[in-house]
Amino acid sequence: MFKLFRENVRIALGSIKTQLLRTILTMLIIAIGITALVGILTVVSALENTISSDFASMGANTFNINQYENTVKRHGGEEREIINPIISYPEAVAFKNKFKYPFCETSISFNATSTAEIKFENTKTDPENSVLGVDEHFLTNSGLETSLGRNFSGFDIQNNSYTCIVGSDFQKGLLKDVNPIDKVISIRGAKFKVIGVLKEKGSTFGNNQDLRVLIPIQLARSLFTAPKINYTMSIMIAQNEMMDQAIDDATNTMRRVRKLSPVQDNNFAIVRSDDLINKILGITKYLGVASWIIGIITVLGSSIALMNIMIVSVTERTREIGVRKALGAKKSTVAFQFFIETLLIGQLGGIVGIIFGISIGFAIATAMKFDFVIPWGAIMAAFLTSFTVAIISGLYPAIKASKLDPIEALRYE
Repeated sequence: MFKLFRENVRIALGSIKTQLLRTILTMLIIAIGITALVGILTVVSALENTISSDFASMGANTFNINQYENTVKRHGGEEREIINPIISYPEAVAFKNKFKYPFCETSISFNATSTAEIKFENTKTDPENSVLGVDEHFLTNSGLETSLGRNFSGFDIQNNSYTCIVGSDFQKGLLKDVNPIDKVISIRGAKFKVIGVLKEKGSTFGNNQDLRVLIPIQLARSLFTAPKINYTMSIMIAQNEMMDQAIDDATNTMRRVRKLSPVQDNNFAIVRSDDLINKILGITKYLGVASWIIGIITVLGSSIALMNIMIVSVTERTREIGVRKALGAKKSTVAFQFFIETLLIGQLGGIVGIIFGISIGFAIATAMKFDFVIPWGAIMAAFLTSFTVAIISGLYPAIKASKLDPIEALRYE
């Protein structure tokens, strides 16, 4: 059986060589469909991996309370825009004091500015740095860690010590070639001693997470006095099983802080970290569906092309089929020969498409700074797709070849 299979493969390869141009064109048609499929799935996999790694650090046992985005609600058949009020500092403090759910830590923070200029000795940065006012629980609740130095202590926050934690890019730029710990930097004329450097986080959708400075929240409030500053509360639960109960308690507490009546809707947002990840990843599924639609359409065309070349091959080799059948070849043997030939063309096209698809996907992922991962799922899908194409395209020509009458075949010119 193995010898027969090997002989059929040898004959199929010989036939492919004699029809090299047609075979290459057919392989390219198959490869284009597989390239579209694998390329898009590779980019989607890289995007999903980037999103997961960026948000997973928040932890599945964390949720935030912040201002809702503008929403549209229907009242009496008419739509009107509902704009939730900002969360003020007194409200944030009141929530933290009243929220007493066990085994929870609440952090209050706000984004003071995203255009700060930081100075060190005679050097200064471009005005593209973010400054955040935070408390001692911000790093833990946000899933951040320091590569050098330490986190804020309760003493630092309560006594408004002029200390700060900087992003990893400062160690490569402003504080390059020096030990950043205990160095003094200037923010809006105020001097801050660096007590820690954050681990590198990278950039997400153009937002550089490593160009930021964390300072005690009260000092940030005194330095940055813009009106209507919006605060965020981040709550970390010790056990994920307690998440739903903690969210219910937090919702009731925030409603009491805002003095909402039982008939009023919530005018604040509660966002679970795992829900945020799932919502964003849900969007990427549409890209995956689009890639399958593009791939299926292209693969359908390649199936027709492959079937056409095999039917032409059967017609051109009618006399050869007659000789083989006259010498005792069974119908199954002839059919298997042509089927193997179709399968080889399909798989060669699939391999070329996979290589092109991964290369294009890697190039796009690198250009967009996504975390590239080898899309094993896309590779398996491509192999199965090319295999299915070969089966569908090869069955009819193989059956047609096996049913040829040997006498009529030998007469064929």
